[in-house]
Amino acid sequence: MNRNWLLLLLYFFTPLVAADAGIPALTVSDNPEGGQDYTVTLQVLALMTMLSFLPAILVMMTSFTRIVIVLGILRQAIGLQQSPSNQVLVGLALFLTFFIMAPVFEEINDTAIQPYINEEMTARDAFDVAQEPMKAFMLQQTRVKDIATFAEIAGFETLDGPEDVPMRVLIPAFVTSELKTAFQIGFMLFIPFLILDLVVASVLMAMGMMMLSPMMVSLPFKLMLFVLVDGWNLTMGTLATSFGVGT
Repeated sequence: MNRNWLLLLLYFFTPLVAADAGIPALTVSDNPEGGQDYTVTLQVLALMTMLSFLPAILVMMTSFTRIVIVLGILRQAIGLQQSPSNQVLVGLALFLTFFIMAPVFEEINDTAIQPYINEEMTARDAFDVAQEPMKAFMLQQTRVKDIATFAEIAGFETLDGPEDVPMRVLIPAFVTSELKTAFQIGFMLFIPFLILDLVVASVLMAMGMMMLSPMMVSLPFKLMLFVLVDGWNLTMGTLATSFGVGT
């Protein structure tokens, strides 16, 4: 019995003893440029912490928001509640986002990630350089009015140029602009299907078939219209060109 307790104590306390003899959790050293360098262990910890913000970065700082909202509005305009499913729409929006953001991601890789991997710049410098392509992309899609609104709220009275817009102002302004643009595109997609619903409802009322749901009757016609005009191609092409891809 005593032997079992001894083995149990060794099992729990051995990791604690090993931890005391391990690498310090934080080591800071001064570099010749006057800055500070951190241990690799802390850099990995910071990187893993940043990965938890990756979904928010993907949704709020790329083309994903506009695409997924437009696809959701399109599904509702056609009258389909579950098809395509949410998984299909999110997957389609995700891969279209990668397609649209490919030039930005390649620039980040060439100017920040690869130099950092090759130890040609510090992690802080790589982070600052990586912000520039994302900032340029968001500025291109953000309305001046939205930037002015959030700059005023944040207390920035004057901004000399786009390069002076801080990220904490640019990100909410970019999201606001994306929501407005997505609803504008969704409105244009909704109109043809709404007209078809009105025509079918008027015909059914004229025939005295008021007990029959107009949505049920118009759904096959909307699907046929969407297929005949190659709707998916037009929708994907419109979304891509709305970000300046291929122009």
